[in-house]
Amino acid sequence: MNIPFSPPDITEEEIREVADALRSGWITTGPRTKKFEEKIAEYCNTNKAVALNSATSCLELTLRIMGIGPGDEVITTAYTYTASCSIICHVGAVPVLVDTLPDSYYMDPEKVEKAITEKTKAIICVDIAGIVYPYYDRIYQIAEAKRNLFHPNNKKQRALGRILVLSDGAHAFGAQMEGKMCGEIADFTSFSFHAVKNLTTAEGGAVVWRQLPGLQDEEVYNEYMLLSLHGQSKDALAKDKAGSWEYDIMAPLYKCNMTDITAAIGLVQFKRYPELLKRRENLIHRYNKACEQLNVDVLDHFGPDHRSSGHLYMVRLLGKNREETNNVITQMAEAGIATNVHYKPLPMMTAYKNLGFDIADFPNAYHQFENEITLPLHTKLTDEEQEYVIEKFTEILK
Repeated sequence: MNIPFSPPDITEEEIREVADALRSGWITTGPRTKKFEEKIAEYCNTNKAVALNSATSCLELTLRIMGIGPGDEVITTAYTYTASCSIICHVGAVPVLVDTLPDSYYMDPEKVEKAITEKTKAIICVDIAGIVYPYYDRIYQIAEAKRNLFHPNNKKQRALGRILVLSDGAHAFGAQMEGKMCGEIADFTSFSFHAVKNLTTAEGGAVVWRQLPGLQDEEVYNEYMLLSLHGQSKDALAKDKAGSWEYDIMAPLYKCNMTDITAAIGLVQFKRYPELLKRRENLIHRYNKACEQLNVDVLDHFGPDHRSSGHLYMVRLLGKNREETNNVITQMAEAGIATNVHYKPLPMMTAYKNLGFDIADFPNAYHQFENEITLPLHTKLTDEEQEYVIEKFTEILK
């Protein structure tokens, strides 16, 4: 057998919708993108959504809209993919990394509290593997308690009156925590629709936000439009209306909009999404049952207070080090099974070493990484293929 790690689940329906988009004459941002945004906002119980070319762009533009930049600090976890942190560098702010809780992938709230200074403007939480970060309540408590340290730079920050709470929800579209959808928990939440994600547009992302003091939804939406379309005061759809050619350039800004071709994929994926999530849940339950017999630790994807989007099946091989875990990865590959590692902590990467970070300062994150392996979890995976994965994984470990 040859079992890939995470192929996109594309059907003839997505292909037909893309072909229809190509034939329609609208292949850049147009009616399909706007419809996709409406569906995302409705799904996440928010008033607005903005679809862009990546979750990374969504995170970066959010920092820019909130006026976060040089001289500011933004806190995030050491245990994440670079996009959670690189955007802090993009806007000229200083990234402040904190360790995870012991034996956990989740950022330690108490370490977040200790890291806050008068320069702190935002905290970026990560909803890893499709599970909503379980400590948002505590993060909000900390943000409220630190109001005396918060020094706003602009009107939006003054209206908020506290540190901004962001979610890198790249993995978690469709996840829930305590009856709330991912998207209505953090102040702003960014999702990824990259090729390996549960719902894909090939490349793409979206951002949603809660109703916040001093922020008008339509104004915020228009700011995202300006920032993502060269600072142009009208998008192509608005300019296409009879006699509506004229526009202005409000500032020399960026280009990171979503196209109707990619939104076409997303619209069909959205229609299929309930069945895709259900299939992932079934696969997770089957893995969980098999892992009960092994000396491993797995994430709690489904419980009375939360539901995961089931993006990744992350496993820790208890008692093993990185070399031994890598040997398991090699043996799985020899059996035709692609696995992965999520994640190598940021302080171990050259870019972040060059910023002065040292993995020795993040022992909990390193402890999580040193024996982590991620098994294939995707909706193209058949029951037979999953049984083969389980059989080989069990055989190798035992």
